Amino acid sequence: MDEDASRLVLDRASPVPLYFQVAQFLERRIESGELPAGMRLDNEIALADQFGLSRPTMRRAIEYLVDRGLLVRKRGVGTQIVQPKVRRPVELSSLYDDLRDAGREPRTQVLRFAIEQPSEVVAEALSIGADSRVYSVERLRFTGGEPLSIMHNWLPVSIVPLDREVLESRGLYDVLRSSGVTLKIATQTIGGRAARAAEARLLAERPGAPLLTMTRTAYDETGRAVEYGSHVYRASRYTFELTLTSG
Repeated sequence: MDEDASRLVLDRASPVPLYFQVAQFLERRIESGELPAGMRLDNEIALADQFGLSRPTMRRAIEYLVDRGLLVRKRGVGTQIVQPKVRRPVELSSLYDDLRDAGREPRTQVLRFAIEQPSEVVAEALSIGADSRVYSVERLRFTGGEPLSIMHNWLPVSIVPLDREVLESRGLYDVLRSSGVTLKIATQTIGGRAARAAEARLLAERPGAPLLTMTRTAYDETGRAVEYGSHVYRASRYTFELTLTSG
């Protein structure tokens, strides 16, 4: 850590708190892999001395990174770096595209692919009749070899031709775009709940572990509903990011 600490120049005249300057510096090193998962940090006293900070300021920086899921405190071991979470901006994009663009090695396993009549919830979300036909797709998404999310999607069969093979190699929204569908807007709800037994097995979590949930209905430029999705994500490995502005 001594060499890393020497690379940080603290701006003591800045309105940005010193603990936050240090925390952001360490976060960048963790996200880039310069400080790898499993590495143990020096104790707070040593770190405070390296960065030229008081012990309470250093402790606050460590607590911030623990809250962000980048560090974990283990009794008898100390403070360790953990695998950084996937941080996804809340935008009209697909998880596959976001992971690929971030260099996170996405991989997809199609668990179920069928053409069927929609449930009442799906029919309402897509504004179609109960006697319509929809693709019903369930996929398990991996990143870096680890399971990250279980995704259920429903699309009217009239929107785009789909098959199991293409969904194992490409993102759904990429398939839609290449078929001439222009995604324009979506309604989305984010929540959380405990993992059910089957979900826990697929996601390598324990039953009851916290999951993030997301439901989304996406529309094209004509206002037609083209896709309804209901997804769950490992809260230990995933978070949504939002940018808020005043207005």
